[in-house]
Amino acid sequence: MQSQIQEQRQEQRLGQSITQQQLLQAQLIELPLAQLVERVNAEMDDNPALEILSEAPEYPDYGEGNGDPDYAEGNDDFYAQREREERQSALDDALASLGRDDEELPVYQGGNNSAESQEETIYGATVSFYDQLKEQMGFINLTSREHDIMEYLIGSLDDDGLLRKSLDTISDELAIYYNIDATVSEIEGVLRQLQEFDPAGIGGRSLQECLLLQIERRDDSRLKQLMQRVVTDFFEDFTKKRWHRIQQQLALSDLQTEALRRELLRLNPKPGASLGETMGRSMQQITPDFIVDTQDDGTVTFTLNQGDLPELTVSQSFADSMKEYQQNRDHISRQAKEALLYIKKKVDAAQSFIEAIRVRRHTLTITMSAIIQLQHQFFVDGDEASLRPMILKDVAEKTGLDMSTISRVSNSKYAQTRWGTFPLRHFFSDSYVTQSGEQLSTRQIKAVLRDMIDNEDKTQPLNDDALADALSKKGFPIARRTVAKYREQLGYPVARMRK
Repeated sequence: MQSQIQEQRQEQRLGQSITQQQLLQAQLIELPLAQLVERVNAEMDDNPALEILSEAPEYPDYGEGNGDPDYAEGNDDFYAQREREERQSALDDALASLGRDDEELPVYQGGNNSAESQEETIYGATVSFYDQLKEQMGFINLTSREHDIMEYLIGSLDDDGLLRKSLDTISDELAIYYNIDATVSEIEGVLRQLQEFDPAGIGGRSLQECLLLQIERRDDSRLKQLMQRVVTDFFEDFTKKRWHRIQQQLALSDLQTEALRRELLRLNPKPGASLGETMGRSMQQITPDFIVDTQDDGTVTFTLNQGDLPELTVSQSFADSMKEYQQNRDHISRQAKEALLYIKKKVDAAQSFIEAIRVRRHTLTITMSAIIQLQHQFFVDGDEASLRPMILKDVAEKTGLDMSTISRVSNSKYAQTRWGTFPLRHFFSDSYVTQSGEQLSTRQIKAVLRDMIDNEDKTQPLNDDALADALSKKGFPIARRTVAKYREQLGYPVARMRK
């Protein structure tokens, strides 16, 4: 005999839903000005209910929290040869910087350490390095959790495409900022998938791993095996160009050794830079999203750069048709109703798009206002050492916005200041906590360290211990290993190679 039992159970589930309007707002917030103009033009082509307002309003300046927050404004061969030469030179530089007097592998940054290096030049298409990698995510199967982890990994890559954050640190940041409790092994699994993206070498955690990832993409051959052995087993000899020792260990002839050396030097130590270059060599001018003005009395104001962005409105003819429908909907034919329902759909879409633009303007304004308040001294004196510790959470708390929204705003936006044009990410800085509990800005420490190295006696350059002592005397009591890490991130080799 069967019986039916009805049970009532109460359980708590955590779910997340997002409306189409919220999704549209998030998409527009993330777009820099140039891409937003393209999106607006595409939307106008698709929706006849959207029109350009004949007289666009003037947008006011906004200061540090001032203003109305509800109306926030504000030849191929030549290039191929040159690229090969640049790549080999970059690899030589990277290998040269590897000689050091402690146990950690160095971080190669390359480039000029002068103030001129702060001026950014973007090569290639309008799609950013970050966006190009995100596009490749669409070609693999990822769970929602893996998608979030990979997106964070991509955002953690340095400009050269290497991942220099430890997986432990990334695990902590995911837990703190995004409530994702991911183990190191789980993150490493997602990283392995990222390392399969193009160009080869992306996501390497060291120069050695970056080169091995590129070699792994090659077809199986004796040469590939030799390249792997050199980078895996004789990496120190390779970095110090001890080819005679490599030749003896592998029992190679002079001709074989030269062929091996030539192939190894074709590898790219900076796959992230390569990714930008593969999209074209045309120069692209950075378009700032914010124009920041600093007065002599220290007052800082800003405006949103509207560029070629038109002010939108709903077409008057469509609006009149909607009024007619509202007044006579009980006395019109079915065919007329269908036509008017189409008009209503387009008007609703136009109003939603205009509202999303307004929300974007408001979000960008209060975010920039909070950044200026938190980093006011930098906007006054332009001294990088004036940048205080500031993370996404600080801006989120000041604006009342979600950290993911602050991340979208700061990811691809630029601010033009009296001191130059900077990505918003430039104003964010981690903190270093001393043993006494004092919180110091890593950006400030690096600025002092850069100045010390640039002005040292080049006949007797300071080693990391000496640098640590000198920093301590200046009020920055940090460990020698931390000094070594910051020195490498600034692109400086060890003392004996700075003579």
